[in-house]
Amino acid sequence: MSNRRAIIRSENEGDALWFNNDLFVFKATSDETDQAFTLFEERSQRGKVTPLHLHPAADETFCVIEGEICVHVDGAEHVVGAGGMASVPRGTPHAVLVTSETARVLTFVTPGYKALELFFSDAGEPATERILPPSAPLPLERIRAAAARHGSVVILGPPPFAMATMH
Repeated sequence: MSNRRAIIRSENEGDALWFNNDLFVFKATSDETDQAFTLFEERSQRGKVTPLHLHPAADETFCVIEGEICVHVDGAEHVVGAGGMASVPRGTPHAVLVTSETARVLTFVTPGYKALELFFSDAGEPATERILPPSAPLPLERIRAAAARHGSVVILGPPPFAMATMH
């Protein structure tokens, strides 16, 4: 039997950080779920993009609550709007681009992955307010360095979206 306790968090509860033009709020960490999953809410703005990457030891599932994202996977781009989801198996190259003015996405990582949480903290910074950070270019070198330190993300290349180069 697990020693795990129920996790109850309201909309604005959970540790918050700014990462790559997003406000991340961690709703459940791997430590809290006995490594069953990690769950965080991403509040994003148009043009937020990730490099082409993969997670060697975890699946990543995006549930779009508000707005719209484009997910690049298996060489194709898939638009996912509010009420939709995309699940990317571990080891699968993918990237994400926010195409709406803002987006709100719940991201599940399974199993819970402490190294990925450390990567986000290392490549990001604590949010001083629960608002979107100022828009900035993709901090690819900072992300590459954090990925190399934690091993939870393998950066394969720049964003594969033609739109991303226009930002």
